[in-house]
Amino acid sequence: MLKLGVVAIQGAVSEHIHSLKLALAKLNLIGDVKSVKKPIDLEDVQGIVIPGGESTVIGRIAERMSLLKVLREKIEGGFPVLGTCAGTILLAKEVYDAKVGKVNQPLIGVMNIKVIRNYYGRQKESFEVDLEIPLLGNKPFRGVFIRAPAIESVGDNVKVLALHEGLPVLVQQDKILAATFHPELTEDTRIHELFIKNILN
Repeated sequence: MLKLGVVAIQGAVSEHIHSLKLALAKLNLIGDVKSVKKPIDLEDVQGIVIPGGESTVIGRIAERMSLLKVLREKIEGGFPVLGTCAGTILLAKEVYDAKVGKVNQPLIGVMNIKVIRNYYGRQKESFEVDLEIPLLGNKPFRGVFIRAPAIESVGDNVKVLALHEGLPVLVQQDKILAATFHPELTEDTRIHELFIKNILN
C-alpha cells in the first residue's frame, strides 16, 4: 500500500489530500494520504507534496520543526516530491522577489531552478489559463495561478514539461516535480498521477 504525505504547515493541504486520493483511485492503487508536520511523520511516507501558501512562513516553521533539513536529505537521496507554487519556491536553489530582489529565507534548495516570487503581481493579478503539457496528453491542463512565482531559468538536469508565455511553469528534475500553479484547485488529477507514477518508477 502506498503512503503519501502532504506538508501540513500552511496552504491548500486538504485540497492536495483530496487530489492524491482521487489520483490513487484513478490509477487503481490502494493507498493512504497523511498530513506531515514533523520529521517523525515522514517515517512511513513514500512521497511528499509541498503545497502553496506563504513560502517564508512554511520555510521558517519547517526549519524550526527540523522538517526542512530532513526533507532536504531525503529528497537528495531520491525521495519523490511535488511542489506547487510556494512549494516550488522552497525547492529552488535560487530565489528572488519581483520587488526586493535576492531574498534570504529558509529553503529546501534541492532543485536547479531560479525562481522569482510574486512574479505576476498581487492576489488580484491571479489568473487561469489552459496549459499544453504533452507528457499528460492532448487535453490542456487548466493552470490556476495565484500570486504565482515564475521559474526564470533551469539547470541542465531540469526538464521543462510546460511553458506559459515563454517561462517554465512545470519542471522535473529526477523525482522532483515543481509547478508554479495550483493543480489541486482543479478536478484534473493528472499531475498528482504523474507524481505517484514517479514514486512507482
